[in-house]
Amino acid sequence: MTEHDYLIAWAVYGVAALGCLWVSFKATGWMWRWLREPIRLIIALILFSPTIADPEHSFYAPSSAIVVMDLGFHIGNSAWRAVAEMALYGCIAFVAYLVFVLIRWLFQRSRRNDQAADQAPPPADQPVPPATDNSPPSSPTPRLPERRTRIEPRL
Repeated sequence: MTEHDYLIAWAVYGVAALGCLWVSFKATGWMWRWLREPIRLIIALILFSPTIADPEHSFYAPSSAIVVMDLGFHIGNSAWRAVAEMALYGCIAFVAYLVFVLIRWLFQRSRRNDQAADQAPPPADQPVPPATDNSPPSSPTPRLPERRTRIEPRL
């Protein structure tokens, strides 16, 4: 395999893997967020984690393809190495995902607290400022309920 063939094969695989990832995003779109996102991460990990296939020429191949080829056709002994590399990539990806989830949770909690503070009535011990003569009488504007497309359980 020449360098040109190798790059073409990776380009074709990359387009196919992006198509598979898009299909998986569509297939998991109905799920609850805390289940959907880890599943999408696992699918991306399976599709996009490379491992070395030919150490002499430093050619890489998808880890999932190496595992399937080694176990299915008994042609090599690099399946365990590919599984170990996928596990390493998975640990790194899940740690990054958990950091992202923690930051998102903190942001949503502070936003929820800010919204609750804005909607809370003023305390009874604070006087209401008097209205001036040229200002129209204030009437509360009715708030319309938010239209949510998805109902997710709260943790």
